[in-house]
Amino acid sequence: MICTRRIVIMLYAVLVSGAAAASPELTRAKNCGACHHLERKMLGPSFQAIAARYADDPAAATMLIERVIKGGGGKWGQLPMPAQANVSPDESEAIVKWILAQKP
Repeated sequence: MICTRRIVIMLYAVLVSGAAAASPELTRAKNCGACHHLERKMLGPSFQAIAARYADDPAAATMLIERVIKGGGGKWGQLPMPAQANVSPDESEAIVKWILAQKP
């Protein structure tokens, strides 16, 4: 007899690891790499620089999720980030969570 608790734990692990693994692919699919790179500045800051700047900010994820969708400027220089209307709130959340995990 298989323990129901084990099944639930295994399913949760698969779901969590699947979402985390999908985030780099999602950044490529949504063309984030046109302006951002994992380790170096391009038109926008690197993903690692973003993660480092907001590492100790508990409100950062909420702010960044909105910023991905609506765009914004003034935080990293003169070039504003354009709104990303092709990114859903769920996709933005997955992308931001992945970015914030990229601490150097």
